[in-house]
Amino acid sequence: MSVAEFFDMGGYALYVWGSFGVTALFMVIEPIMLRGHRRAVLQRISRIVRMKAEEKV
Repeated sequence: MSVAEFFDMGGYALYVWGSFGVTALFMVIEPIMLRGHRRAVLQRISRIVRMKAEEKV
């Protein structure tokens, strides 16, 4: 088996490499999105805690 045959994947190269590329892309994007969601949740929690503290005063 040559390298060209390996990368051709028996005629399914577009499907195989496209699927690999999309999966790799989402594996990079997911942690970035999670970091943003985490930051938003922490800000929301801190706002709620401040509101509760102001109510007690």
